[in-house]
Amino acid sequence: MASRSYTQTFLAETAGIAQELPGDEIEAMAAGLASVRERGGRLFILGVGGGAGHASHAVNDFRKICHLESYTPVDNVSELTARTNDEGWETTFAAWLRTSRLGDRDAVLVFSVGGGSREHNVSMNLVHAVELAKEVGAAVYGIVGKSDGTTAQLADVCVVVPSPAARRTPHVEAFQAVLWHLLVSHPALAAQAGKWESVERAASA
Repeated sequence: MASRSYTQTFLAETAGIAQELPGDEIEAMAAGLASVRERGGRLFILGVGGGAGHASHAVNDFRKICHLESYTPVDNVSELTARTNDEGWETTFAAWLRTSRLGDRDAVLVFSVGGGSREHNVSMNLVHAVELAKEVGAAVYGIVGKSDGTTAQLADVCVVVPSPAARRTPHVEAFQAVLWHLLVSHPALAAQAGKWESVERAASA
């Protein structure tokens, strides 16, 4: 495929995905996360690879823009690597959530392409974390690319990004960023405007 043709294909797919995203699930996720804040709960954001990068960025946005107490285990490299070294990668997130006293007022948000799978033994650290969240009554939310993964199967609300199999990972990871930015700017969640929005509003006043 020529580079120009590939670019046109990718962008056309992107536009199509945006049109097909499930608006009802996104609205339900915004309402659910607002409820977590209202009841004094915390949001724990989980992801590996690109999802880990998203988790760190999203924690900042949910805390700063939404005033929702949020954390991610991937921000603590020392603890994450110590647990991986001593106890194994599969239990790192669940062990971290237990130490954080995850409870029924809290919520877990997963950024993952597949969402974890026992059947395929993929991203078992996410599988164990989601199962723990369900055990303790915490809400589970996800933005993933597979409807048959653990996150999509067990979540209270999960947005499955409708991506083509040939380019599932880049599209899903790109739309994870789109969707969390949608959420933090959503009227149900946003507690303050972003910096540049505030600057421009003041300038136009």
